Amino acid sequence: MLPLHVNPSSGVPIYRQIMDQIHSLVAGGVLKEDERLPSVRELAGFLQVNPMTVSKAYSLLEAEKTAYRVRGKGVFISSSVSILKKKERRAMLEQLLKQVTLESQRLNIPAQETISILKEKLSIIQSKKVAI
Repeated sequence: MLPLHVNPSSGVPIYRQIMDQIHSLVAGGVLKEDERLPSVRELAGFLQVNPMTVSKAYSLLEAEKTAYRVRGKGVFISSSVSILKKKERRAMLEQLLKQVTLESQRLNIPAQETISILKEKLSIIQSKKVAI
């Protein structure tokens, strides 16, 4: 299963979270051209979300040409998408870290504690190769 996770209380619609994470997996080269995505039912069960939510995400990925559907076979990553250069991937990460930094300040969590939490999460991901 893909390393995807959703946070229902994040304020970002779940279908958008799924799309954003698939974009990141494509950008990082984890998902490659013509690779099959999990079925709607598989992903919905794994994420414990309504299948219509996954279906909406897949439909929007199709509409933007990130994915294509083969009737009876599934949804696949399009050949029109490419792996982003390291500089572009870094820019995406920096934007996310900016959001984390701002949220950390709002929650009055010291910088060193925020860094410690990030290191802990990275360690878990790297040792288990799982989504958190």
